Formats: sequence, C-alpha cells, structure tokens
Amino acid sequence: MTEKSVTGSEGANKVVFEVAKRANKTEIKRAIEELFKVTVLNVNTMWVPGKRVRLGRHLGLRPPWKKAVVTLKEGDNIEFFEST
Repeated sequence: MTEKSVTGSEGANKVVFEVAKRANKTEIKRAIEELFKVTVLNVNTMWVPGKRVRLGRHLGLRPPWKKAVVTLKEGDNIEFFEST
C-alpha cells in the first residue's frame, strides 16, 4: 500500500494489490471475493516495469511485477489494519 494508491482511490472505492504474474482478471476477482468477503465489480491489471539499480559499479534490474486495481461494490471495504 503506497500513499498514492490510498489517497488516489479514496472516493472511488478501489483497492490496489500486487498479484501473481500469471494471474488473470477472473482469478483475481474470485480470490479477492473469497478472501475478504466483498463484491468485486471490476478488475484492472497492469505491469509495473522493473527499476534499474546500481550497486557500486554493477548495474542490475529489479524484477517487473503485476498490479491489480480492484473496484468494490458501494458499501464494501477492505481493512488491512485495525484502526485505533
């Protein structure tokens, strides 16, 4: 959870997840509904490219990863931490 993913989706009832590279939209939807007991309306997926990193004089690349933006039904929400 990044600050941008939290503040950018406050009013839209959207949640951002890092998902398996081979997962498709229907698998993601089914998993979210089973794990969190919510109704998923839409799933958008995207690839985040790996960043170039440098360690001393050696260059490398962080691995790319897949991100899913899940739109939930109005009234449903997912709590990742307990608010005190």
